[in-house]
Amino acid sequence: MENIFKYYEFSDFFEDKSKTFLGDLICYSELNEEHFLIFEKKYLEGSDIYNLYVSKYNSKRDIGGKKPEILELLVENYDKSIPDHRIVLREYLY
Repeated sequence: MENIFKYYEFSDFFEDKSKTFLGDLICYSELNEEHFLIFEKKYLEGSDIYNLYVSKYNSKRDIGGKKPEILELLVENYDKSIPDHRIVLREYLY
């Protein structure tokens, strides 16, 4: 997953203080000034699980501190080996 985060220029993981996400750690990639892709990282049964969301915030400074205006789950339990998961990510970033 680290390659995915680097390739698509996601931020480093940081704590979600807004308590919006089920996991405690999130990272994001900017689509435009108000829309962001967010990966939520949670630990389940001995491994990391990643959920991918699209969100809307007033500013990227609000991510992790305030609840988003819009939040939609795109992929639950993201797996880079599943073509449909990769397609969803590429559709938003290109």
